Amino acid sequence: MSQNQSNTRAYSAAHFGLTLDDEGSSASKDVGLFRSIEGGGVRADVASYQMGGQFNRWRQLGKPKFEDIKLQVGMAMSKPFYEWISAFFDKKPTRKNGSIIAADFYYGERAVREFTGALIKELTFPALSGTDKNAVYMGVAMAVEDIKFKKGSGSKMEPPKGFDSQKLWTAANFTFLIDGFKDACKRVTKVDSFTLKQNIAEYHGGGFRGPVKAPTVIEFPNISFHIPEADAQPFFDQAKAGVVGGALPAGLKGTLTTFDNAGKELFTVQMENCDVLSVTPDKSDASTEEIKQVKVELYTEQMRFSYAG
Repeated sequence: MSQNQSNTRAYSAAHFGLTLDDEGSSASKDVGLFRSIEGGGVRADVASYQMGGQFNRWRQLGKPKFEDIKLQVGMAMSKPFYEWISAFFDKKPTRKNGSIIAADFYYGERAVREFTGALIKELTFPALSGTDKNAVYMGVAMAVEDIKFKKGSGSKMEPPKGFDSQKLWTAANFTFLIDGFKDACKRVTKVDSFTLKQNIAEYHGGGFRGPVKAPTVIEFPNISFHIPEADAQPFFDQAKAGVVGGALPAGLKGTLTTFDNAGKELFTVQMENCDVLSVTPDKSDASTEEIKQVKVELYTEQMRFSYAG
């Protein structure tokens, strides 16, 4: 088979890579392994116009729009990637340039999408449960300013290494503690999924077809977790004092820590200036033998991410 025929064959979507670098840097570096990547397309709205006295309607393409890039990542990425996430938590948005590389079965580079001005737009943490032994992944959405499609050079990508390390983050390995409620949090059974969002503002300047994208405020989500009802009385008391009694905000601090299967810490999410906004007992059912639990919901003003690697 000729080289040209080999380059035109279809290939699977299972082999891909991602490179990132700080904006203004000339060298891109691989950032590790991740489960999936999607988005990164380009489209345009269609503008229609009609001339007076004529029935015909003409159409033309408007300004380009570049789709967000969405990743599913575990704990097999490199340290610079998690530092980027940490800066996002600290309200210090950093723009990144990079590329998405698609490869064939033999890890030959077949197609490249280069993007510039990437900002983290959303960060979704998965649900954690003491009964779930499966691997879990964070969802990261990036807004980009420009995307270019290029044909791959055919050079070989490095085969992925350390794939097993991506499975080390399982849903069952975590602790969730709130200062002042440590005894009540010893048996937290589940932490619901939560998403941090940063709105992206678009600035359209004259002479530029595409907009400049700028970060705005970060929205920190409410945190929901589940504990046995036998441990829930302190949270009922806190809700009565704040929600019913109108007490001043408690200013609580919380910590979500994740571990690998060997008990080694992976990362920590710290919550500051929290308070209980609801305590909801689970449904009681005579036909079930499950432990009666209570769902506790907190609001938080600030969150921080610390990578332990």
